[in-house]
Amino acid sequence: MAQYAIGDLQGCYDPFRRLLDKIPFDPEKDRLWLTGDLVNRGPQSRKTLRYVKSLGDSVVTVLGNHDLHLLALANDIKVSDSRFDSLWKILGNEDCDELIDWLRRRPLAHYSKKLNTLMVHAGVPQEWSVKKTLARAAEVEAALQGDDYVSFLENMYGNKPAKWSGKLSGHERLRYIVNALTRMRMLDHAGQLDFTFSGPLENGPDGLTPWFNVNKAKWRGTRVVFGHWSALGLIVKKDLIAVDTGCVWGRQLTAVRLNKRPKITKVKCKNQSAE
Repeated sequence: MAQYAIGDLQGCYDPFRRLLDKIPFDPEKDRLWLTGDLVNRGPQSRKTLRYVKSLGDSVVTVLGNHDLHLLALANDIKVSDSRFDSLWKILGNEDCDELIDWLRRRPLAHYSKKLNTLMVHAGVPQEWSVKKTLARAAEVEAALQGDDYVSFLENMYGNKPAKWSGKLSGHERLRYIVNALTRMRMLDHAGQLDFTFSGPLENGPDGLTPWFNVNKAKWRGTRVVFGHWSALGLIVKKDLIAVDTGCVWGRQLTAVRLNKRPKITKVKCKNQSAE
């Protein structure tokens, strides 16, 4: 059995299928780890969502920020940003409710003890061990899967609080967890989330540090797989795999084999973003 991590799909269905053929992926015995953001920007978000759902237990996908935007729109929560216009195409179809219900039951973090590998969409706070990360993710998962999940979605947006504290509670606590796991890139000198920069590392402003470069982070000792930050390009290290290689922007879609020696497989993509 082979296990592959694949970066953000963002509705790029055709490159995804070409990549699976190239691996080659056998759903009867292989497993896919998808870093989230299945939808938005690309031309075939609905088809992508349907296909990933059809793969059943042969795929695990964590939620990304664009997936959460879709859940918000599906529940009539206003998201005032033209970048999310493509998400409306998913809504109103005959299987929309089924797809939305399936999506809101996906995890925010996934861990394999055998591979000693943790997958999140964006990043892991320095204060969290793997065990704590899974526990914090489970808090949001419980809110998403609960009867009052619309209230959670209504209070999900905002950049504050920017710093983790075990004393956080209610919507502020859940908002920080969501922002850390699905939006985080940079931290300031005080360890606070900073959302002002999303470019390549060489252009990073003074005073900001990538979340994965923080010394003595409690998650260290475990390999972390993530997407979200396409400007990073592909990073494959012993304890870190960044696998969003910007397919929707016309670059590549990449799969990295997680078991045995890492093997990298890529397909070329056309620029499919509406922006």
